[in-house]
Amino acid sequence: MVQIWLVELLKGTGKLFLHPVLYYLVFLTAILGVTRVKRERKNFHIRAHDAYYELRQLFPQGILIGLVFSIIIVAAGIAVPFATILLIALFTVLWSLTTNVRWISPAYTIGAAFFTMILIAENNWSIPLFSKSLQSLGDKIYPSVVVMLGFMLIAEGTLILKNGSKGTSPKLAKSKRGQNIGLHEGRRLWMVPLFLLIPGNALQLPFDWWPVFHLGSKEYSLILVPFAIGFHQQIKGMLPKVAIQLHGRKVITLGVFVSLLAVAGYWFPLSSVVVAALAILGREMISLMATVKDDNLPFYFSKKNQGLMIIGVIPESPASKMGLQVGEIVSKVNGVLVRDEKVFYEALQKNRAHCKLEVLDTNGEIRFVQRALYEGDHHELGILFVQDDRKYDEKIG
Repeated sequence: MVQIWLVELLKGTGKLFLHPVLYYLVFLTAILGVTRVKRERKNFHIRAHDAYYELRQLFPQGILIGLVFSIIIVAAGIAVPFATILLIALFTVLWSLTTNVRWISPAYTIGAAFFTMILIAENNWSIPLFSKSLQSLGDKIYPSVVVMLGFMLIAEGTLILKNGSKGTSPKLAKSKRGQNIGLHEGRRLWMVPLFLLIPGNALQLPFDWWPVFHLGSKEYSLILVPFAIGFHQQIKGMLPKVAIQLHGRKVITLGVFVSLLAVAGYWFPLSSVVVAALAILGREMISLMATVKDDNLPFYFSKKNQGLMIIGVIPESPASKMGLQVGEIVSKVNGVLVRDEKVFYEALQKNRAHCKLEVLDTNGEIRFVQRALYEGDHHELGILFVQDDRKYDEKIG
C-alpha cells in the first residue's frame, strides 16, 4: 500500500511539468516584469526592481501554501473530476487575455469552471478533444469544486497579505486638476501547486472513513496541479502596504466563509451553486470597495510643503541601506531645506563623502539618518520623488 502511494505521488508530481499552465505562468510573469521596468524607466529614468523580480515571487510562498492545502485535501479525500482541471486551465488562459491579472483569481477561474461544468452536464454538450473527459460529469453538482474554491481564496488572501505589498511599483500621473501625483501598483502572479484526487484506478481506500467527501468512486489517482493566482491593486490614497494587507485580510475572510458554507453542499448539492456565486460576487465586491475607498481619499503621494515625498526606494541603494521608507518626507539634506529635486541634489554635493538627512516618517515624527557616501553610489541616493520634470502615464481623478 505504501509503495503504491509513493509511486502515485511521484507520478502525480511529474504530471505538474506536463501542465501547460505552469509554463504559461512563467511567460506571463516575465511580461509583467518587462512592462514594469519599461514604465519605471519612463517615469524615473531608472527601474526600482530588476525585470526578474516578479518571476522570483512566482513560486516560493505558493509552494508552501499548496503543500498545506494538499495535505488537507488528500486527508479528507476531497476529489474533483478531471474535467475540472481542464476547465480551470482554459479559463486561466481566457481571463489572462483581458491583460488584467486580477481576473486570474480562483474566484473567477474555478468559479467559471464550476458553472461551465453544470452547463455541460445539463445540456449534454460534446466538446471536441474533451468529450471523453467530460463524459464523467453526468448531471451531478460537485460540491468538492466549491470547497476547493474556498481553500484557494484563503491561499490568495494569504499571498496578498504576506507578499502582495512587497516590491510594489511606483508610478507617476496627473490628477484631473493638473496636480502631479504618485501612485503605487501591486501587480503579481503566483503559482499554488495542489495535489488533487481524481477518480481513477490507482489508489485503494487506506481507511474505512477515507475519502470522507467522495464522488461515488472507490479508487483515485493523485495529480499535482498548478493553480494560478493573479493580483492587481492601484493605490493613491494611502500607504501601499496598509491598503494591500487590508485587501488580503478581506479575501482570507471570504475564503473561510466560502469553505465553511461549501461543506453543506455534500448534503444539499444545490447550495453549492449559491456558495460559488457568493464567492464570485464577494471577490468582486472586495476589489470594487477597495477602488471606491481609494478614490475617495486625498492623494497621498503628492508634493508636500514640508519637503520631498519618497515614492520609491531602489533596493541596495544608499537610501535603502539608511532605512528610508516609501511615504516618508525628506525635509533637510546636510542642513539645507529641500523643496525640489534640484535643491536636494545641490545639497548632497555640499559633502560628497557623507550625507545627513532630516526625515518626517509616516507618523509625522522627525528622525535623522546619515551615511558615508562612496564612489559609484547613486547620485540621488536611490530615492524616487514626485516631481515636475517626469513623464506621466495617465490622468487620475
